Amino acid sequence: MKSKSGRYSVYIKPLFCLVDLLILNFAINFFEVNIANYTLFSLYTSAIWIILSFKNEFYNTERYSKIIQILASIIRQFLIFALILYAFIGFFKQPGISRFEMGKYLISIIVLITFFKFLIRFLLLKYRKVFGGNIRRVVVIGDNKKINQLIKLFNTRQEFGYRFQKQFCVKEESFDLESCFDYIVENEIDEVYCSIAELSNNQLKEIVSFTDNNLKILKFIPDNKDIFTKKLIFNYYGYVPVLSFREIPLDVTLNKFAKRSFDILLSLAVLIFILSWLTPLLAILIQFESRGPVFFKQKRNGIDYKEFYCLKFRSMKPSNSANQATRGDDRVTKVGRFIRKTSIDELPQFINVLKGEMSVVGPRPHMVKHNEEFLQRVDKFMVRHFVKPGITGLAQVSGFRGEIETQQDIINRVKYDIFYIENWSLLLDIKIIVLTVLNAVQGEEKAY
Repeated sequence: MKSKSGRYSVYIKPLFCLVDLLILNFAINFFEVNIANYTLFSLYTSAIWIILSFKNEFYNTERYSKIIQILASIIRQFLIFALILYAFIGFFKQPGISRFEMGKYLISIIVLITFFKFLIRFLLLKYRKVFGGNIRRVVVIGDNKKINQLIKLFNTRQEFGYRFQKQFCVKEESFDLESCFDYIVENEIDEVYCSIAELSNNQLKEIVSFTDNNLKILKFIPDNKDIFTKKLIFNYYGYVPVLSFREIPLDVTLNKFAKRSFDILLSLAVLIFILSWLTPLLAILIQFESRGPVFFKQKRNGIDYKEFYCLKFRSMKPSNSANQATRGDDRVTKVGRFIRKTSIDELPQFINVLKGEMSVVGPRPHMVKHNEEFLQRVDKFMVRHFVKPGITGLAQVSGFRGEIETQQDIINRVKYDIFYIENWSLLLDIKIIVLTVLNAVQGEEKAY
């Protein structure tokens, strides 16, 4: 299984944000605003800017976004920022601040941020067109007016960074979905665009299943055919309407940054205040009951199906068997039974989180051999690998943790994982963590 390549450019949007923060903090030095505490002002404006950008999705402009959309986003951002900026005077009781100089500072940052936003965007468009960087390989399935308009846009607007590879004509007698799928895999295609009008419902289901299970992005050229009940995401590429089947909040760079920051802070807290003293104590107890390593590591599949070593405190006697523990398993030690019941054995995975291999909350990673098995048994199983795996997850706090005893267990787990992926928020992560701690204190039936 190959992971998707070049799907997202994680450094572009943070670059925009960094430039804006530098402008906010350095421009103030050129005006006689008479601020008593520049450090406080800098922290205040930076924090407000980041929060507003997050709420207004200020940096969520796409490669195909129109200039009018960007200008509307800038106006919305600064209208709110201006009010909060002047609130600094009353909130921190600094009547000596010059309102006039503050106004000049505000106008200057509006001009500078707008200028650099369009400058970086212009340079990025040129980079895609001239040097062929930051590209996504695409194929289209269908042959009609809108499809041909889209292909023309891909070929003429190279600054968008889409590289058209092949068109599959459904109406031709030689058309075969399996050959189409083979081409997509062999040529490492990133995105698939389909004409809804030309495909049967069964063919659409096959395409949806294939793209989900192979980590490809699927988008539709819409018509009036009713194929899905869920809300689709609607965008324009030039004048061509395009629908995206699945929206993943963690593909948004600011969301990804917020989650990563939360992961790092929580992991450091656990390592410093819990694992620093708990690890030596558990090491003595584990070694006392059965000789062997304190930690147990096992290959798991993470984001983009990449393999990594998942860490745990060893809870079983050393054995050549790599099978998952089952109810009444005699390999589990007395100490192991306790730390598994309370989920303490999972705490070393905070090291995996710091390394960037896992997140605190996300779909639980399975053993590699189990993934290969579930991939064949459960449709859309691969969707779980669009995000980093977690120490805990929505499925686990909803009663689907531990051993997979029936087919329905894994189906339900995947259902909850996909819901989490499509509805992520930081508040949902916090809720899952709280429920995990409560379950650990109470003990869980399937934690054996």
